[in-house]
Amino acid sequence: MTSTPRWLNPEERRAWLAYVQFSTHLSDHLNRQLRRDAGMTHADYSLLAHLSSVEDHSLTMSELAERLKITRSRLTHAVTRLQEAGYVDRREAPARPRNQLAVLTPAGLALLEREAPGHVEAVRRAVFDALTPEQVTQFAVIGEAISAALQRMDTDSGDQEALPWRRR
Repeated sequence: MTSTPRWLNPEERRAWLAYVQFSTHLSDHLNRQLRRDAGMTHADYSLLAHLSSVEDHSLTMSELAERLKITRSRLTHAVTRLQEAGYVDRREAPARPRNQLAVLTPAGLALLEREAPGHVEAVRRAVFDALTPEQVTQFAVIGEAISAALQRMDTDSGDQEALPWRRR
């Protein structure tokens, strides 16, 4: 028996369409800013930023794929590209030789330190300058609630191999 779809009400539709429009536009805006100023994509910047945020500037490829929510194949291509540019190294994980680590190089860290102020300014102008302090708090709460719900759905699905970062 097929159940009746739970259609979005007018306010839910408005919220969903606003999200789709702003997220697409924001992604394009940040990509253009980083390409213009740093010669890299927002995805590559995010990869470097994740590595910079951990104490030893290294993560296993699996951990990095999960944090970025991308396939391991896509991550391998990105890491290879950044490795060729001198921003990332790949090494065997000391504790588990079958696992590879992606390691931020000094050149990668220098790139982030040089480009972060312009990127943060682009984020500030596009997002936070448009919101009141109360809306910033609401935005954080909403984002955290949606992320938690998605995490629960991923965990409850029973098909961990279906998750993009688990695929090759």
